[in-house]
Amino acid sequence: MPERKPWLPWLILIILALVWGSSFILIKRGLESFSPGEVGALRVVITWLFLVPFAAKRLKSIALNQWRVLLAVGLVGSLIPAFLFAAAQRGIDSSLAGILNSLTPLFTLIVSIVFFKNRPKWFNVTGVIIGLAGAIGLVSVSGTGNFTVNMGFAILVIIAAICYAVNVNIVKAFLQGVDPVAITALSFFTVGPMAAIYLFGFTPFSSGVESNPDTWKGLGYIAILAIAGTGLALMLFNRLIQMSSAVFASSVTYFIPVIALIWGIADGEKFRPGFLFWVMLVITGVLLVNTSSLTNNRIVRFIAGVIKF
Repeated sequence: MPERKPWLPWLILIILALVWGSSFILIKRGLESFSPGEVGALRVVITWLFLVPFAAKRLKSIALNQWRVLLAVGLVGSLIPAFLFAAAQRGIDSSLAGILNSLTPLFTLIVSIVFFKNRPKWFNVTGVIIGLAGAIGLVSVSGTGNFTVNMGFAILVIIAAICYAVNVNIVKAFLQGVDPVAITALSFFTVGPMAAIYLFGFTPFSSGVESNPDTWKGLGYIAILAIAGTGLALMLFNRLIQMSSAVFASSVTYFIPVIALIWGIADGEKFRPGFLFWVMLVITGVLLVNTSSLTNNRIVRFIAGVIKF
């Protein structure tokens, strides 16, 4: 990470949290008009079409052996999770989907240790655990705090979180020097046609849109999700992976419940005192994840000084 801009990864992390923290409501609105399969396919197809101009300019910049990596990124980072999240939100609410998605940094850490031989420091591991605890706490003080789980649907989000974890490590290990825009655009260039074949060949999407004009509203929600929440956001995310550690980049999922709760408060939900505590726990966890040395981190030293005082 460039020392002259230590704030930049944090700025990208906050932007991603704002965008992805709003994605669950867009999926929910899309499901009011389309089946889970249609929502997943539409999300990928619209993103692919949006990114075609970006991909066309970068086709010659990718070596032949990198296309296999881009295909893997497209599959585990976008195509498979898009279908899994759409299917999962038929059976679980968005808050539970958000907390299960917060398992991504933990899975990222496990994948990096087992398959990529990375050795994080003890306080990085502690940060993952603290951040996850904070995310769980946020869900506990939101709404009714109901943790009733339909495991058949919850397992879909867990699989999606594992896919994201694998994707982050692949990008970090094999695409470190590749333009983030190229990674995003060309990975969708490999999987977009698959989603299009499924959408138009195996779902009633075309006939449904023609017979029911109200579906255009749902299509609008999915388009926003695809362009802003997938295409543009993934460009930033791939840049964040290159600038920081894989675990830090994936810790954006800890902030998703924070944004979801803020949306709830803005919508009239009751503000609970425990909210601030759990938010601070999330921030503390992410700080530890992104710290290479406890003694050299100014924020950690400041917090330690306040506690000592």
